[in-house]
Amino acid sequence: MADEPLVLGIETSCDETGVGIVRGTTLLADAVASSVNDHARFGGVVPEIASRAHLEAMVPTIQRALDTAGIKGSDLDGIAVTAGPGLAGALLVGVSAAKAYAWALDKPLYGVNHLASHICVDQLEHGRLPEPTMALLVSGGHSSLLLTTDITSDVRPLGATIDDAAGEAFDKVARVLGLGFPGGPVVDRMAREGDPKAIAFPRGLTGPRDPEYDFSFSGLKTAVARWVEARRRAGEPVPVADVAASFQEAVTDVLTRKAIRACRDNDVDHLMIGGGVAANSRLRAMAQQRCEKAGIRLRVPRPGLCTDNGAMVAALGAEMVRRDRSPSAIELSADSSLPVTEVSVPAVSDPHGDVHGQAYRELGGGA
Repeated sequence: MADEPLVLGIETSCDETGVGIVRGTTLLADAVASSVNDHARFGGVVPEIASRAHLEAMVPTIQRALDTAGIKGSDLDGIAVTAGPGLAGALLVGVSAAKAYAWALDKPLYGVNHLASHICVDQLEHGRLPEPTMALLVSGGHSSLLLTTDITSDVRPLGATIDDAAGEAFDKVARVLGLGFPGGPVVDRMAREGDPKAIAFPRGLTGPRDPEYDFSFSGLKTAVARWVEARRRAGEPVPVADVAASFQEAVTDVLTRKAIRACRDNDVDHLMIGGGVAANSRLRAMAQQRCEKAGIRLRVPRPGLCTDNGAMVAALGAEMVRRDRSPSAIELSADSSLPVTEVSVPAVSDPHGDVHGQAYRELGGGA
């Protein structure tokens, strides 16, 4: 059991109700219930709608995962859940469900970090992560460069977006072009028909005096909107495919350029890319090309594991159990701004030095 723990993971940080079951680094089930269609008419995720969707989907999605894996809840060695960061109400649904199942099944509970889970999910695809590994996480809410020396306890932020995340910029540009929501997949498809050199869009924070590892996509998004507006005002057609391709090229150029630089500066020879934008075909291709040139090994999970899912939470939970990390207390709370440096939410010590994990066990939260 120590090497191959069986863990169920619950992910509800945004609009996906994800439940995964992992044995060690082997994925047994990955059940997802998405509410993306409920948000499409609003052009973005509505927190209240997401929370209600999680409530409705939680129990059937957990049961579907258990059935797919062919196990019972009593077989589990632990239950992991995203404790943050994310939408507060959405996180609360997942944390509450995880606490209830941990209590009812008498299993240890692990509240884990959403961003660290996005890194750890690669273990399900390519085996255990080398330590250290550089991680580039790109999604609708995050664009981060993270140095990982221990996926269960030491994830160090090197850089992050100072305004819009990459995925958010994709959504906003898609809206400007009338391509719908979510923007990432449709911009990627449209870009394949366009010329990435057609329009010279700006590359944010790439000057000699700019922060080395931080990102900025707000200016790029504005530049695209103004370019499109000028064409329409002049009564000229908008070459949607060229705009999409040129915008996408600007984003992926900056992301990969800074990721390679971070690897070189920190003497790291493995780069992992995760998060929803990691499913982008141009980002994958450019990263592969630049990594090969720099002598860096690239690890990118398959697209289905890049977007939010319960498998990534289960993967990190299984690693917590394997390395004998302390479980969280039954008083675990959701934290919408949980820092990536807090990979897991531990049992809380009282002023006398005792750990509330003992109270957790006495309450029936673990063996």
